[in-house]
Amino acid sequence: MKTVTRSYDSYARARAAVEAIEKAGIPSSDVSLIASQHMSPEQERREPSDAATGAGIGGVVGGGVGVLAGLGLLAIPGLGPVVAVGWLAALAVGTAAGAATGGLMGALIGAGVDEEEAAVLSEAVRRGGTLVTVRVPEDEVGRVEGLLSIHRPVDLVAQAATWRDEGWKTFDPEAPASRPTETESERKRREWRDEGMGKQA
Repeated sequence: MKTVTRSYDSYARARAAVEAIEKAGIPSSDVSLIASQHMSPEQERREPSDAATGAGIGGVVGGGVGVLAGLGLLAIPGLGPVVAVGWLAALAVGTAAGAATGGLMGALIGAGVDEEEAAVLSEAVRRGGTLVTVRVPEDEVGRVEGLLSIHRPVDLVAQAATWRDEGWKTFDPEAPASRPTETESERKRREWRDEGMGKQA
């Protein structure tokens, strides 16, 4: 099995990507979504319960069908409260069978994601993004990547380059999560950059 990941700066795009993946026949058990708690304003705001902080999913905060029906608030070590569901979320909080420690970056690396990419993906969530992760057989990788790309994921190479220009080095689990105003500013800046690149093309 291969792990395919994409980061989105719109929760709606990430949700649409998950729904497209499930409609294509990928089992819900192989799909995961992890979002900043500030990413989806339509979700009910709740503090994570003691159970969520320590281990599992808190109260359901949003829905849909398939994997999204189980979406809830939980606390991931190094990130704090997030809206999440799925196998990668279980690994990140250390509740899945065989999970040695919690943490999104460690879970991604354990799932076969390159360490540098895992750091950027984790930072993207910390800064307000939504991560969609899918486990698929090797012969399905191209099809899944195509479906996820339709919903306009973030260009992580360009994003990481921008962060490094600003002094970012790697994901820091001790760093505080971005506040809603910072998250919105980050999103608008990406949109302006993308629009500028589109005009140049």
